[in-house]
Amino acid sequence: MARVVVIGAGLAGLAAARELVDAGHAVTALDKGRSPGGRLATRRIGLARLDHGAQFFTVRTDAFAAFVQPHLDSGHVYEWCRGFSEVGDGHARFAARGGMNAWAKAIALGLDVRCGTLVFAIRPGNAASGAAWDVALDDGTSIPADALVVTCPLPQSYSLLVSAEVALPEELVRTEYDKTIALLMTLDSPPSVPEPGGLNNPTEVLSFVADNQRKGISDAPALTVHANAAWSDAHWNDPPDALMQALRDAAAHYVGGAFISESQLKKWRFATPRTLWPESCWVAAEAAGPLVLAGDAFAGPRVEGAALSGIAAARALIAS
Repeated sequence: MARVVVIGAGLAGLAAARELVDAGHAVTALDKGRSPGGRLATRRIGLARLDHGAQFFTVRTDAFAAFVQPHLDSGHVYEWCRGFSEVGDGHARFAARGGMNAWAKAIALGLDVRCGTLVFAIRPGNAASGAAWDVALDDGTSIPADALVVTCPLPQSYSLLVSAEVALPEELVRTEYDKTIALLMTLDSPPSVPEPGGLNNPTEVLSFVADNQRKGISDAPALTVHANAAWSDAHWNDPPDALMQALRDAAAHYVGGAFISESQLKKWRFATPRTLWPESCWVAAEAAGPLVLAGDAFAGPRVEGAALSGIAAARALIAS
């Protein structure tokens, strides 16, 4: 049984951890956030609940269908709709009861996931620990590991791997990400978003609009809007108040006659990789011990891609 540390408890990290635990390994997943899930993110504002990262997911492969099925059976996941036009496209979009972060917590159930834990550096192990790797935390402690799965965005992974004496391919080092700025609004009455409660690329500014109540996750009217990549990049450094006003203006048609009770801003610096590695994960050939990189820059930027990359990383370690 190997001691494996998974860095990052987004969906890729959780999928990798689950696969490794099922194979009999001792796994610790570390994440700097307050809860697992990464972009499977949900926020409570008063009586409202709003997804502010991934809004839904699709299932396109048998492997991901097998991963999702237990959560469909348990009721954590449900079919939201079959497209965002009047006629739809027949392809199921899935959401999670209680918000996408509730699904992440369901996946994490029974795993050793340590949130609020910032990894400072990865170093080759030493004779005292008897491990291949030493994972240094910002509180001055460290965790020994026989193998590593690193699932954070590639710029962050690269900074950690400098001290690990691991050379990444230049194509991975150069990977760039689109940004996304989101605005979360609670309302005093339902917004003007048609069935099924979501709109894809409705304006030149917005990439998605979600009515969280109609979607089925909020007890109170609540609207999430995502700015598209071009707008988010151009306005990334604008003052928060200016960003909120600009996005309120962009979403005014969908707010309709409702009064905005509260607005909150969320900025996703590494929202979507612009280029993809051609394989589902990257395995270090020359390193102090087994080390695999995974995430949505490998198997695709969708929720499904992150999960499949995490599973591929775990299987690469199991086979090594």
